[in-house]
Amino acid sequence: MELYIFDKSYVDRLREGDPATEQHFVGYFGQLLGVMLRARMLPSERVDDVRQETFIRVLAVLRREGGVRQPERFGAFVNSVCKNVLRENSRAYYKDRPLEEGHLDIPDKVIDIERSLINQETKSHVRGILEELSPADRDLLRAVFLEEGDKDEICRRFGVDRAYLRVRLHRAKERFRTLFQKDTALPRRAAAKESS
Repeated sequence: MELYIFDKSYVDRLREGDPATEQHFVGYFGQLLGVMLRARMLPSERVDDVRQETFIRVLAVLRREGGVRQPERFGAFVNSVCKNVLRENSRAYYKDRPLEEGHLDIPDKVIDIERSLINQETKSHVRGILEELSPADRDLLRAVFLEEGDKDEICRRFGVDRAYLRVRLHRAKERFRTLFQKDTALPRRAAAKESS
């Protein structure tokens, strides 16, 4: 979409109700404001409401004595009116919405502490298994999963192409999985022996 340069004659024609200018105004700003409002992930009915209210307010200001003093900044003026309308609309929209179920539920700190301990234990477990792997497998898994490096950069670093990187990564993951399963099976076997 090509940006339009506004001037005094355009604003005057719009103030006087020139049909062609009004049609241009609604078409031009309808599209621009629609893009801006949809980018905020608003439902289409709210986009339409905000856009219509913006048009009404702009035209009301325009037709007042001394309404628009800087015609060359008309686009910025319409944009700022739209942002104000959006703020007002959002306040009203969220004010009238019912609260979601459970909004006052207080999180259970015991569960959060337990979850944190489990996460720390899992991280420690993963670090231990990584240390058991060969340096090549360990470095590859760290580069791909922990550092989340760019695949092309990882290929350069390890001197392989993308196809062979997939093969090496698959093998390293299989070795990790085998060690992980073996490691987690040991405590279960020990617990089973103790209980019998």
